[in-house]
Parts: sequence; C-alpha cells; structure tokens
Amino acid sequence: MNVKYLENPDPARLAWRASSYSGGQGECVQVADGVPDLIPVRDSKRPTVQVIAFPHAAWRAFVATLG
Repeated sequence: MNVKYLENPDPARLAWRASSYSGGQGECVQVADGVPDLIPVRDSKRPTVQVIAFPHAAWRAFVATLG
C-alpha cells in the first residue's frame, strides 16, 4: 500500500470530519476533505500527532474491507 505521511499538517487549513465508519463513542478516526489525490487520516484523541494520507484508491480498498 502506498501510504504517505503529511509533515506538520495545519489543522486549521483542513476540513476534518469523523469517518462514517467510526464507532461514535469518542474513538473516532477523522478524515479531511479537499486534499488533492490524498485522504488524510488522524486519530481524534491525538489530533496533533502525525497524519497519515492514503491515495484515493487505497482508501476505497480499505473501506471496502469494512463493508
């Protein structure tokens, strides 16, 4: 899988939202919209820790396994 790490993402510049696959009990995976070619992902409990960014195809493949 081709995973990239975003260096020092500026949370104010990204539109973070809880992933629709999060459990909704405070243990959320957040994703950001509006980043060309990538889906940035972070842990909502640790938003200042490094963000992982997946290419769109890799993210779709991952989400498909959650079905």
